[in-house]
Amino acid sequence: MPFMRRGPGLVRGVARTAVVAGTATAVSGRVARRQQNKYAAQDQQASEQAAPAAAAPAPAAEPEYMAELQQLAQLRDQGILSPEEFDAKKKQILGV
Repeated sequence: MPFMRRGPGLVRGVARTAVVAGTATAVSGRVARRQQNKYAAQDQQASEQAAPAAAAPAPAAEPEYMAELQQLAQLRDQGILSPEEFDAKKKQILGV
């Protein structure tokens, strides 16, 4: 009975497995390096953005009602509002 070969030989199968495993290792290594670089860049950006904010405190914003009170005071000074009207509106704005 003659020797019949069925499918790839043992050496060819082992070589193919080694190539697939090596390719998978190289690809996974590249993916891991890309992710590390991406996250390192994100961390650096976050720390750069946080550092200036911590170094210089933001100036205190003037409350909105202050501008309205200033406008009312101007109207009172111009004689458009009476002092009583000004006081009533001021109490309304301040919630007193």
